[in-house]
Amino acid sequence: MSFPAPAGGRGWSLILALGITQVIGYGTLYYAFAVLAPRLTASFGWAPEWTYGGFAAGLLIGGAVAPFTGRMIDRYGTRLVMTLGSALAGLSLLALAEARGPVSYFVAMIAVEIVSTMVFYDAAFAALTQARGAGARRAISQLTLIGGFASTLFWPLTTTLLAWLDWRGIYRAYGVLQLVLCVPLHLVLLPGRVNRAPEMPKPDGAAPVLAATYLEGEARRSAFILLAFAFSLQGFVVSAMSIHLLTMLQGLGLSAAVAVTIGAMVGPSQVAGRLVEMLFGKNVSPVTTAWLSALLMPLGFLLLMLGSTTATLAGLFAIAYGISMGLGSIVRGTVPLQLFGPVGYGAMLGKLSAPGLVIKAAAPLAFAMLIERAGLMPGNALMVALSALAASALFLLARKVR
Repeated sequence: MSFPAPAGGRGWSLILALGITQVIGYGTLYYAFAVLAPRLTASFGWAPEWTYGGFAAGLLIGGAVAPFTGRMIDRYGTRLVMTLGSALAGLSLLALAEARGPVSYFVAMIAVEIVSTMVFYDAAFAALTQARGAGARRAISQLTLIGGFASTLFWPLTTTLLAWLDWRGIYRAYGVLQLVLCVPLHLVLLPGRVNRAPEMPKPDGAAPVLAATYLEGEARRSAFILLAFAFSLQGFVVSAMSIHLLTMLQGLGLSAAVAVTIGAMVGPSQVAGRLVEMLFGKNVSPVTTAWLSALLMPLGFLLLMLGSTTATLAGLFAIAYGISMGLGSIVRGTVPLQLFGPVGYGAMLGKLSAPGLVIKAAAPLAFAMLIERAGLMPGNALMVALSALAASALFLLARKVR
């Protein structure tokens, strides 16, 4: 089966370049920490709260600067911002590898999360929107199809590298990878500054139709609030699971090898969901896709609450969670584009992420303390409640904009 090349811009070269840098970006700056956190804790000889606290502090401050990053993208273009971000990401990982105490560790972790806002999905979605305007939905789906392999590749890769390198050596290698691969890809293939008038998505072969058809006034404000609320709650769940998924699966009685295998299923499940959306979602509203996909997340966690969890149930959870997470990455870019338009898109994504920065930042530490003091069942119940509320908010949004 073949797919048509994305229209406009640099075609598949832009999608492929961003796909590679997203896999490396999320793999090195985000997913590797889930595997390396216990080694960091043992190396520093402090309580796990310090390790996760540094990660939380980074997420908090990184989220606070996200609106500023979005405005910089709108003003200067993604080529400059993402190229600079990749260079700083490499230097930040090298600095993290040299951390020797709490101060240097916290500073390095904060730097890692700040530069993440310059290279993760929000920035990549802005690059595609700057290149293709209101017709970027398909390109966003194609990009996330590639990016879904980040955890699938980097969880096993990081685990394997621990047989030859300590956590410092791994972060040094990942820092070099950012510098030698991501920097040139962003520099050569990303669009520069783009000034684009609002336009409606166009049928194949038709000229774009300029029109102001996006939400305004009170409708815009209420849609923004519902969307920010849903993204914030989902952000808590995804942030907690990105760090604690393997630990949680082992706590349910699964061996470390089985837990890694099931955890690696999340990536292909993300890709499967994104592939279905790309092939069959053309005539489905992004808002409808948002609440339908969000509903899979609480259903997946319910499987883990059935008691005497087996590898089969855990695998079904990984599939449901992965599909929901994969589609969630798409709608994070397509729903704001549908409702608010391409003008000021980068800043809009930054504003949407800002309200949830505190709970997203607190998620890894809060979830770790919850399961340590209350057990896994209350932790799973919290995940069900938060993800169900997010799905409800997206359903209400779909009703309002219908």
